[in-house]
Amino acid sequence: MRGPIDPRDRLIVAIDVPGFDEAIALVDALGESVTFYKLGLELAMSGRYFELLDLLVARDKQIFADLKFYDIPATVGSAVRQVSKRGARFLTVHGGNDEILEAACAEKGDLAILAVTVLTSLDAEDFQRDLGIAIPVRDLVISRTRRALASGCDGVIASGTETAPLRVALGDDFLIVAPGIRPVERRDDQKRVVTPRQALEAGADYIVVGRPIRDAGDPRAAAEAIQETIAELYG
Repeated sequence: MRGPIDPRDRLIVAIDVPGFDEAIALVDALGESVTFYKLGLELAMSGRYFELLDLLVARDKQIFADLKFYDIPATVGSAVRQVSKRGARFLTVHGGNDEILEAACAEKGDLAILAVTVLTSLDAEDFQRDLGIAIPVRDLVISRTRRALASGCDGVIASGTETAPLRVALGDDFLIVAPGIRPVERRDDQKRVVTPRQALEAGADYIVVGRPIRDAGDPRAAAEAIQETIAELYG
């Protein structure tokens, strides 16, 4: 499941903008500094999601369809089958239910199915207060990853704070994509965050960066700065 990765592909930029025109403007601004893009739920609700996906594939960009499917197994399987026809590289499905993950993997085709373990906007206090879950987040992530891999998933979405424990517990034969990446200290709705270097040194294969690039005064310069860090690690 894990193979050679072009270092510049390790940076996935999240296009979290309201619509097609804003997305294309960001992609054009980033130019050749970015080869891999994440298209999430905000864009999916804009009405031109697959038009954008098709255009980016035609530009030889790799696509992470971050749709976080969670429904009855038959519906998830059918939805995955539809996405598998569009040329995306990664697709997310919420972890925690083996039957749903198995249905997704049965229809994935050339897609890599990534199970979402625990959203990076949640921490241990959230689990204890809102969900009544008393186990450490790290242990829950490891448990959900183990089940996802047994269900046929190619990897997981997991915070960089859990990446090293995942590698120790489960080895190297699966993909880890780390969201919640912050190049510098920053307050927002992400709680379990790390820097690009920390995530990659801990064992992440890919890092997802959104607002620190999108909201930068010079998005391309911000992306290239992260690419320089990646090149230092893998050059």
